[in-house]
Amino acid sequence: MINLKEYEVWFVTGSQHLYGPETLKQVAGHSQEIAAFFDKSEKIPVKIIFRPVMKTPEEITGLCIDANAARSCIGLITWCHTFSPSKMWINGLKILNKPVLHLHTQYNRDLPWNEIDMDFMNLNQSAHGDREHGFIMTRMRINRKVVVGHWQDKEVQERIGIWTRAAVAWDDIQNAKIARFGDNMREVAVTEGDKVEAQIRFGLSVNGYGVGDLVKIVNEVSEDEIDKLVKQYLEIFEVAAEGRPGGTYHLNVRYQARIEAGMRKFLEEGGFKGFTTTFEDLHGLEQLPGLASQRLMDSGYGFGAEGDWKHSALVRALKVMGAGLKGGCSFMEDYTYHLNPAGMKVLGAHMLEICPTIGDGKAKLEVHPLGIGGKDDPARLVFNVPAGPAINASLVDMGNRFRMIVNSVDCVAPDADLPKLPVARALWVPQPDLKIGAAAWIYAGGAHHTAFSQALTSEYIEDFCEMAGIEYIHIGRQTNLKDFKKELKWNEMYYLLAKGL
Repeated sequence: MINLKEYEVWFVTGSQHLYGPETLKQVAGHSQEIAAFFDKSEKIPVKIIFRPVMKTPEEITGLCIDANAARSCIGLITWCHTFSPSKMWINGLKILNKPVLHLHTQYNRDLPWNEIDMDFMNLNQSAHGDREHGFIMTRMRINRKVVVGHWQDKEVQERIGIWTRAAVAWDDIQNAKIARFGDNMREVAVTEGDKVEAQIRFGLSVNGYGVGDLVKIVNEVSEDEIDKLVKQYLEIFEVAAEGRPGGTYHLNVRYQARIEAGMRKFLEEGGFKGFTTTFEDLHGLEQLPGLASQRLMDSGYGFGAEGDWKHSALVRALKVMGAGLKGGCSFMEDYTYHLNPAGMKVLGAHMLEICPTIGDGKAKLEVHPLGIGGKDDPARLVFNVPAGPAINASLVDMGNRFRMIVNSVDCVAPDADLPKLPVARALWVPQPDLKIGAAAWIYAGGAHHTAFSQALTSEYIEDFCEMAGIEYIHIGRQTNLKDFKKELKWNEMYYLLAKGL
């Protein structure tokens, strides 16, 4: 569903005619070599396309117009091999609406100590050429990522790769459509939000659909379609005996297959990239979509429970960023705590809807009562999440802006089995610890819902927020509450004043 090789980033080098044709020929040759190297790098998942060296204001403006119009272009990597006067870039940058990564590198890694002369100096001027280039983007308040180091360095490639993944997610969200089946959970504040502002800021379209619209399609699903899905379940999952053909709850499993087939058809026909459900609006459905929601997330769809459209969109964005990486992404919720002073932890879960891409081994397909919503017992996948680093990201509407909060966490194995807990679950220790991490999250207004990923780090989300122009808050190993509260207050003032810049 998500193919990152469909996307292009243009490699753009700045120079000027001052240096003469021979130098410009060398600049172009070096730039082509670097672009080709990045295009073949395993760390960079998109196509890197060399563009002719920019030498005049007209060329730069034309390039930016072309980039804006090119559907496959998701951003520019800029580099000034020589000195490229920044006034040449103003008109182009004024209209550019694609993300920018400013690469501060030079062709050679080491100085040729015994051979260096003025020809070498005239050719290799990025040390001050990129400072001129950086000034104009800072002067114009253009958000961008700056990566410093030799272009062949592993870290440089990795950081460019992270940015390109964020750029794909930014492109993907521009025309994303989220289907809300019913409204949000009643009287809940954090799942509300300004959907018009979300479309202005992100390009994201969020619309509601009556559950009856879905029920009609679900009821039309054929028995053959259900049979095919159930066969997949039996092959892919460890299906409990009562859920197998002839078992007490086999019809419950078949009904989740019916919901999955119907919901998938609704989403595909409508061109949606995510959806929400709520247990308070299930009229006409026999079960809350559990297994169905898990399977659709596994296919790349975003999901938010209780009508939480912001986290449906965020789950989708993280799935795009993490496509092809080890580790998965899921809708998640901080559910309950282990407050033993010897090792405080968070048990993350939800009623049903955790994506199996984050599972440790083969998931179990079971049927149990839900205890909420007043419907039949739903089928769901039950599994643990493997130990290792992860992030929890939350997107909240602060009234005058969107805020992204990211907590880096360390997943751990459960202290004991959880034989009576029939849901998928993750156990983690928030950084820097539960007391500080949870307090910082609450001070920041983070939601109880999150997008959870073991494939990504906080840097991916930071890059995405730069592209979106939204507030970014990170809770990590270095967080202390005294400075964190100051950061929140400073941000309030910044975002109030920034509207006038």
